[in-house]
Amino acid sequence: MSQGLFTQIKEDCVANGCDWTKPGFRAVAVYRYGNWRMKIKPKFLRAPFSMFYRVLFRRVRNVYCIELPYSAKVGRRLVIEHQGAIVIHGNAVLGDDCIMRQGVTLGNRYMNRPSQAPILGDRVNVGAGAKLLGAITVGDDAVIGANAVVLHDVESNTAVVGIPAKPIGMNKPQT
Repeated sequence: MSQGLFTQIKEDCVANGCDWTKPGFRAVAVYRYGNWRMKIKPKFLRAPFSMFYRVLFRRVRNVYCIELPYSAKVGRRLVIEHQGAIVIHGNAVLGDDCIMRQGVTLGNRYMNRPSQAPILGDRVNVGAGAKLLGAITVGDDAVIGANAVVLHDVESNTAVVGIPAKPIGMNKPQT
């Protein structure tokens, strides 16, 4: 069931501690707006909204260094804790209640496969500087350690660290 734009933004605001000044919240709000404007069917009516989206997207990208295109699929209550050098591929999928920190990259691994991007389950916690590359799937409640380079699938409830990332144990699921 689809929620309205303001309902989604309000939910994201609550997930970010009701602090609308956080760059992470602003990036997610611009993302939500970008998705909302695509529901306007006649392109000529959508055009002014699209121009405004492009201005907002570039401002978030250039000022806060958070690149979150509208084409990515983001679940509810995404929290971007710290701004800076966050790049999310346009084909990436993020589940509900995910947390990301500065320096995170969700991108493709091979130049000849530009549409392949990571899929994150619900409640995935991504540490600072982590790189998730290629058509990988990260299970629910997984923890990606700081500066980890994830090149293969990560099972649910697993913590991974290192270059390349290797599992170090099971993560206790959140309730």
